[in-house]
Amino acid sequence: MSFPQVRMRRLRRTPALRNILNSVKLQPSDLIYPIFVDENAKKPIPIKTMPGISRLPLNEVTNDVRQAMEQDVKAVILFGIPAKKDEIGSGAFANDGIVQKAIHKLKDEFGDELVVIADICLCEYTNHGHCGSLKDGEVQNDQTLEILQKIAVSQANAGSDIAAPSAMMDGQVESIREALDDSGFDQNAIMAYSAKYASSFYGPFRDAADSTPKFGSRKSYQMSWGNQKEAMREIELDINEGADIVMVKPALAYMDIISLAKTKFNVPIAAYNVSGEYAMIKAAAQNGWIDEKTAVLEVLTGMKRAGANLIITYFAKEVKAWLNHI
Repeated sequence: MSFPQVRMRRLRRTPALRNILNSVKLQPSDLIYPIFVDENAKKPIPIKTMPGISRLPLNEVTNDVRQAMEQDVKAVILFGIPAKKDEIGSGAFANDGIVQKAIHKLKDEFGDELVVIADICLCEYTNHGHCGSLKDGEVQNDQTLEILQKIAVSQANAGSDIAAPSAMMDGQVESIREALDDSGFDQNAIMAYSAKYASSFYGPFRDAADSTPKFGSRKSYQMSWGNQKEAMREIELDINEGADIVMVKPALAYMDIISLAKTKFNVPIAAYNVSGEYAMIKAAAQNGWIDEKTAVLEVLTGMKRAGANLIITYFAKEVKAWLNHI
């Protein structure tokens, strides 16, 4: 009887061996922690479809971020729920808007130790739930660009480090880059939601931000599931318009897009581990069907292995402790 001369199992024998030989290593510093700031909230409001995540009042934001930083997470992305919504989402660009106030607080507390990313969109702020200005029930691209410019400048004035346009309007990166540069914020970066698909995995986020469209859908501006080459065109356009980081959203069903983008473009790639992906793992773990810790680490490592340099995830605060116990 002959025995194998090459034994792959030799290098898998102990946890220490497996760890030193892993070619892809997930780190808390790879992660961005999303935060919902609610202007009407007096105390944290649990989000039923996202167990463990809450809408936070302004006075709770600093403490929540401190907890994340203690777990070596160095970046957050802010989403605002305004006290009032209107047709054009004016709360998004108000100098005293809820996100602007949160940015001020975080920068006063943590300075440059924390990277503050501010989402730029209108869906959380409009009374119709769409990501842009409407005319006769249709989202108007170029009018929306003017509003996105105002949002970007107001957030930069508050102290944000990175603008993150997510409205999927044509030309949004170029418009925001121009507005930031003209306002003296040429050093502020842009992380573009470049390949953002019209996904069913956004449901819990829409519950959290009360941003479900009141009519129609977002399929005229977000991408269709089957389009791969279109994603590469969107990413290339955003890079040419001035994006410093590009994003693929969602992540789990779009690992091929992350991988293609990493191969094709020499810029940092972000992946958004979205609310529905979070909720699926939470629900399965609560039912005892999977182990939450190992499932999360496997999923996030997969995103990084596919090519993501940065991962936005609601699991960010737990990762350090879980990595220490595998």
